[in-house]
Order: sequence, then C-alpha cells, then structure tokens
Amino acid sequence: MDTAITAAADELRRPLPNGLAAALVFLSSGAVLVLETAALRLVGPYVGVTLQVTSSVIGVALAAIAYGTWFGGWLADRRDPRTLLAPALLISAIATAVTLPVVRYAGELLRGGAAAGMLLLVALAVVVPAALLSAVTPLVVKLQLGDLRHTGQVVGKLSSIGTLGAITATLGTGFVLVAVFSSTVIIIGLAVVLGVTGLVVGGYLRRQGGGALPGRTGTKALVAVVGLAAVTVSVVAPDPCDVETEYHCASVEVDPDNSTGRLLVLNSAHHSYVDLADPTHLEFAYTQWIGAVADVMAPPGQPLDAVHLGGGGFTVPRYLTATRPGTDNVVFEIDGGLVELGERELDVRPGPDLEPVVGDARMLVTQRPTDSADLVVGDAFGHLTVPWHLATREMAAEVHRIVRPGGIYVMNVIDYPPLRFIRAQLATVAAVFPNVAVIAPPAGLAGEEGANFLIVASDTPLDVDGLRHSVDTSVDEPATLLAGADLDRFVDGARVLTDEYAPSTSS
Repeated sequence: MDTAITAAADELRRPLPNGLAAALVFLSSGAVLVLETAALRLVGPYVGVTLQVTSSVIGVALAAIAYGTWFGGWLADRRDPRTLLAPALLISAIATAVTLPVVRYAGELLRGGAAAGMLLLVALAVVVPAALLSAVTPLVVKLQLGDLRHTGQVVGKLSSIGTLGAITATLGTGFVLVAVFSSTVIIIGLAVVLGVTGLVVGGYLRRQGGGALPGRTGTKALVAVVGLAAVTVSVVAPDPCDVETEYHCASVEVDPDNSTGRLLVLNSAHHSYVDLADPTHLEFAYTQWIGAVADVMAPPGQPLDAVHLGGGGFTVPRYLTATRPGTDNVVFEIDGGLVELGERELDVRPGPDLEPVVGDARMLVTQRPTDSADLVVGDAFGHLTVPWHLATREMAAEVHRIVRPGGIYVMNVIDYPPLRFIRAQLATVAAVFPNVAVIAPPAGLAGEEGANFLIVASDTPLDVDGLRHSVDTSVDEPATLLAGADLDRFVDGARVLTDEYAPSTSS
C-alpha cells in the first residue's frame, strides 16, 4: 500500500515532457495576443478605431493577463495542476467562441464613443478568455519545478517561450490572419485550436495517470454541449460588416429614398455617399463645400490636377471627373480592400482620370513632385478622427510643397465640443499656409454640437466673398465661413500640432 501511494505521489511530481510544456506556454501566450488583436476589430464597428480604443484593448488585456497569471499561480499551489490544464484550455475555448455573440449583441447597445461603454465592450471581448489562458503558464511552471536547484532556469525558459509565442501571434495575426480571414473565422478558429488542444492534453494526461477533466462522463458531455452551443451561437451572431478589410469593418447600404444611392459605413461611421446614376450628386454637406471651393478656385469645366488623401467611397473624385472632364485624380488610400469594394459596388473606375494608389498618404505625399497639384483634398479618417500623422505641421508642409501657387488645400475634420482639435488643426495649417478659412455649420462653430469642419488653405489670398456666395447658393444646409480676424478669434491661440505632439482625436 505504501509503495502504491509513493508511486502515485511520484507521478504527480513528475514534470511534463519539455516539448509539451513549451507548446502549452507558447500556445496559451500566443492565443492571448491573437485575442487582443482580434478584439480591436470586433469592437471597432461599435466604438471606432481610435487611440483611446487601442489603449483600452491593450490595457484591459494586460490587466486580464496579470490577474489570470496570479489566479493560475494561486490555483497551482492548491490543486494538482495536471487536473487543471485540460479544463483551463477547454473553458478558454468556450469563452473565446462566446466572445463573438457577446460583443456583437452588446455592441449594438453600447454604440458610440463614451469611455464607459468603450471599456465595458473591450472587457467583454477580452477579459475572461485572456485571463483563463494566462492561467496556463503558472500551472505548467508549477509542474516543471521538480528540482529547486533549476528554478531560475525553468521559469526563465518558459517565460521566454511565452514571450516568443506572444510575438509570433502578434506578427502572424497582423501580417497574415487579418489580411486573409474575417474576425469570425479567426475567433472560431482559435476556439477550435484551444478546444482540440484541451482534449488532446486531457487524453494524454489521463493515459499517464495524472488526471484530465474532473468528474465523469456527464461532466465531459456537458462541456462538449456547451462548447458546441457556443460555437453555434457565435456563427449566427449578427455581423455588422459586409466586408472586413485590413483596416475597416465596411458595409454598403442602399438609400431607401434613392434606389441608386449608396451609403458607405466604416466602423459604424457614415463615411461616404455615392449616387451610382449621378456622380455630381453630393449628399453630405462637407462634400458640397468641397464642390463649392472647386467652383470658385477655377472656371467651370476647367480640369484640375487633384490629389486626394483618403478615398473612402471616392465621392469627390467622381464629382470632379463629371464636372471637370480631364481632371487627373490621384487617390492615396491606405486600405486596398476599400478600393476593391468601391470597384465592386460604388462605381469606382480606375483609368486615365482616376488613379487609386494603395498606401499611407503621409509616405506617398513625400514621393509626389513639388508644385504638382492644383487641389489637395484631405479626407482620411480612422473612425471619426484624422490619423495623427496626417494632422501635423510637418504633414501640412509636405502638402504645401506639392500645391502649385494659387492652388488650394481643403481638409475635412470632425470635432465635438469643446472643439479643441479643430482649433489646433486650424492653427497647424495656418502655421504653413498664410491664407486659411474654415466652413462649418453655425451650431458647430458655436460649440453647440459635433460637426464637420472644412479647412480651406492657400498660398495666395482666398476669394472669401466668392466662397461665401458659392457655399450659400450651392449647399443645402446653412454654413458659416470664418476667415481673417474672425478665424483668429475662433482659433484663440490653439497649440500647433507636430510630429512630436499631436493628440489628434476629436474632443
């Protein structure tokens, strides 16, 4: 009897094979980073993809890792880790699969940019599966500490393997998985991998006599049923995306009041409106303002050399081509998936008058020849904010370099009270261009509501009266143009944004 007890105790103390231990730590650590990257795409359609959202995902994931690791270590000191490894992986698989329906149903209730809703949605996407997966490493470490003389070596090796797993998953997800698969496929695929691994590990440990799933057949059947139900619910959960690109959750909606009207929605924001039958139709007020600026800067019908920073639905390029035949539109769009979507559904037709160039606008502008554009249109957004590196004085200087004398730079900005960003953006553009104006709804300028603001800038004096008349006569909604002393009072000494300092998020 004593011999049997001793043998059982020795079996419980025996470490896992080094390869299995390394694989479990590598997989569990990597899975957390796959979840973290995928979470940004899951919550994006509901709360946007901003610096605050990215920071929330990183912060919440780190908190889940910290508490999961602590809890795993606490359990490892109180229970045989061999009996916990398979359940941890299987429950993590279920929690991962459940992430999809939880986020997609909750996201509909938490839409918007409120900080509390953002953090709650991110927590629902990350906390439970990431904490469970983070508990695996201390369980494995406890099993491998059979000889206290090598504690540092064991902990250091497994820690490094976990870090390598996280690095591999981060690069693999960002460079490969996101480019090839939808969020649904990534999440369900990860859940399947974790579930299969849990079953394999459980079977191996059972054969080794070290225990696997606690309980009998009924418990195992319950886990299997719950897992299957989680995957099923995940698959049928509402998907807000028609297309998932590398950067956006995109959908195209038909205008119920106009059979040829199409609304492009990116990460829950109404981004572009296109009339397939009438490229001269400009639905959104800010696009009408851009059209009004073009009408004033050059005689009607005169072709322009136009550079567009951001493509979206390609509304303005289509308008310029229709109203000014021969216009050369070069569109810098970072998201190749949007270009493909535009070609399929929004009547985007690359050709002699339209050249989409896939890449980062900041990088592409630097490659553009000096004095090569009559009109530069800045309309690039990550959800409701301008990407920070497109909002700085250094970027404005690059735009200034490519604009011909007498040319115009227009930049669309969305901001909300107290309007800190639009004031800073105006100060930034004015630090490079000597003549600047802004067009916006009166309530927006008064700080009463969020709005689009169109910055208009040039080396030469602007035809302010002509712009006001064009806006008043060609735009559906009331708009105010500020320039000169009125603009200075509105800017009120705001700080210029630079590559060193550019918190370019809406207020």
